[in-house]
Amino acid sequence: MVESRLVGPVRIVGVGLLGTSVGLGLRNRGIETILADASPTNLSIAIDYGAGRAARDGDQPQLIVVCVPPDVTAEIVARELDAYPNAIVTDVASVKLAPLAELRERGADVSRYIGSHPMAGRERGGPLSGRADLFIGRPWVVAAHGGISYQQANAIDDLILDLGAVLIEMSPEDHDRGVALVSHVPQVISTILGRQLANASNSALNLAGQGVRDMTRLAASDADLWVQILGANAEPVRDILIAYRDDLDRFIDALADPTAPGARRKVAEEMIGGNAGVARLPGKHGQDRQFSSMIVMIDDTPGQLARLLHEIGEIGVNLEDLRLEHSPGAEIGLVEISVLPEVVARLTDELAARGWRIAG
Repeated sequence: MVESRLVGPVRIVGVGLLGTSVGLGLRNRGIETILADASPTNLSIAIDYGAGRAARDGDQPQLIVVCVPPDVTAEIVARELDAYPNAIVTDVASVKLAPLAELRERGADVSRYIGSHPMAGRERGGPLSGRADLFIGRPWVVAAHGGISYQQANAIDDLILDLGAVLIEMSPEDHDRGVALVSHVPQVISTILGRQLANASNSALNLAGQGVRDMTRLAASDADLWVQILGANAEPVRDILIAYRDDLDRFIDALADPTAPGARRKVAEEMIGGNAGVARLPGKHGQDRQFSSMIVMIDDTPGQLARLLHEIGEIGVNLEDLRLEHSPGAEIGLVEISVLPEVVARLTDELAARGWRIAG
């Protein structure tokens, strides 16, 4: 068992996806975890899955992690601060400025509170979706404020590192603006595109490939939760959506008459602008690197994907990313693999020599 930085015990309030995953990850480190939830059913499931034990009188947690919906985060944090005067308290809500402001309005002891936010999750929530490895390699923001000492915040840093996440320090204001751009607005855009599919013909939907599936994956998210998140971070989300609307209007104007002078240039400029933005996203290992993709056709039978991956390893090529798509109406899969550009030709030749069908 890997040695833990935390001493424990750690109290987790709210055992949905994030709370259960925190518990499972800490239990893998041998840390005692105490679970609490308003739902007895959720609590029982999380305990049965091994995320921790139920709370008992006399518990003295080192750290409390509040994993509840945004609209009650400040209320629960304030309650935990009062109930456990020797514990440090954090929360994992996806907005950071509003809970801190509400806690200050309540007169809570924010010298023992600092908000945090793991940039990890799944479309489905609840304790059954919890995973011990959910946070490994994922950014986890600590939203520092002036009312807490560095020494007191150490336990939160230790939590993040014990769970395998990457610690990032930001102010609450910078955090909320950042997640508006990279998380909250993409959710809105995915939702709007998903709505366009609701009344589409079956023949059109049968043409759907990986692109539209990628774009609408977020549209399956919990509507109740997102009403709270967007309401709590409304101003920065609205600002970005206004800019997005302006970009969309330029596309609409250019496409009104694509043969008009300059229309194609405007479309090209927008596309190139998108290329430039995507190129800034951190790639593998946090580097801005561009990879080349190739598509391999595999039979939709057991063991084929495992064999392909094994043979790529035998060839000596490092796989940077992978996506799997099933071809409608055919018993084949399309495996899109990303590798360094300099190995594409060699990998193509080697796989073809081994009998693999290269589709592109």
